[in-house]
Amino acid sequence: MTSPTFETFGFAEPLARALTQVGYTTPTPIQVQALPPQLEGRDLLGLAETGSGKTATFVLPLLQAIAANPVELGWKQVHTLILAPTRELAVQIDLEVASLARNMNIRRAVILGGVSKGPQINALKRGVHVCVATPGRLLDHVNMRSCDLSGVHTLVLDEADRMFDMGFIRDIKKIVSLIPMKRRTALFSATMPPEIRKFAYEILQDPFRVDLSTKTMVVDRIDQKVMVVRSAEKQSRLHTILADPACERVIVFTRTKRGADRVAERLGMAGINSAAFHGNKAQNARQRALNDFMAGHTRVLVATDIAARGIDVNNITHVINFDMPLDPETLRPSRRPHCAQGHQRHRDLVV
Repeated sequence: MTSPTFETFGFAEPLARALTQVGYTTPTPIQVQALPPQLEGRDLLGLAETGSGKTATFVLPLLQAIAANPVELGWKQVHTLILAPTRELAVQIDLEVASLARNMNIRRAVILGGVSKGPQINALKRGVHVCVATPGRLLDHVNMRSCDLSGVHTLVLDEADRMFDMGFIRDIKKIVSLIPMKRRTALFSATMPPEIRKFAYEILQDPFRVDLSTKTMVVDRIDQKVMVVRSAEKQSRLHTILADPACERVIVFTRTKRGADRVAERLGMAGINSAAFHGNKAQNARQRALNDFMAGHTRVLVATDIAARGIDVNNITHVINFDMPLDPETLRPSRRPHCAQGHQRHRDLVV
C-alpha cells in the first residue's frame, strides 16, 4: 500500500509550496488521521504526545481555511485562536505558523506574559488572522479591550491536560464564553482524565476522535534506570552521571523552582555548563536558556516539569528526574521533550 503524501490532501498552492520548502513530505500517523476531518470542517479531539507532529496537524487546516476563504479583519479582531499552556510552547507554535504561512499574506500575533504588552497591542490592533496565546495574558488584553474575540472562526486548545494541571480552566472557560458558538474547534491532549473529557464534549460539536496516546508504554529505544540514593548524595550522583561523555544534551527535572536554581548553581560550581528554566525566570531569560540548550551552547537544562511541558527539543541524550515527580504520568518517557528519530535516549530517576 502506497504511503500518503501531503499532496494527497490537496492544500492550496501557497501551503503546498511551503510544505516543500520546509521539507515536509510524509505525514505522521496523527496527520494522516486528523487532517481529513479538519479539512472537512469537523471538530477534532486528538490524543497524542509531544513530538507526534500535532502542531502541523492543527496549523495546516486553519491556514488552508484562510487560503480558501480570505477574510477581511476588523479592528482588533482575531480570526483563529490557538491557546497553549506555556510561553515557550506558544512561541514554538507561532514559529510553525510562520514557517507554513511563509507564502501567505497573513497577520500573526503571539500573546504571552513576561514581556511588555505594548508590542502585543500594536500587533493586535489591525486584527490578526492567527493569534497564539497563553490564557492569562490573552484575558488581560480582553479586559484592556485591545483584542476582540467575537469573530473567532477556529479555536485550538493544545496540551489541554497541561492547561488544566496549571490551573487555567477558569481562564479557558471565560475565553470560550467570549467567542462564537458557531466555530470549528480542535482540542489536543496527551491524556484524557474525566475532567478533560467532560470539558472537551462541552466545547466540541460531534468531534472526530483520533487516539494515538500510548497507554501501555513499550519503549525499545529508551534505556530506563532507577537509582536509589540518600537525599544528601543526589547532587554528587548527578555529577557522576554527567561525567559520562555520552551525556551530550541532558534535561534534569526538579520538583520546585528553587530546586532547579540550586541544582543548576551547584552544577556550575562543578564546571558543568547548565542553565535553570522555570516560571520565576523572566521570559527573555527563559527563552535565552532554551535557545542556548537547543543550539548546544548549554549542555544541561535544569527545569521544573510544569515549565517544560510541551517543549519540543531534538537530540536529547538523557532525561533525569532529580526528584520523584508528583504525577505518575510524568515518569512516562513520552511525556518528555523528544529526541530525533533514530537517536537513543536514556532516562534516570534519582530518588
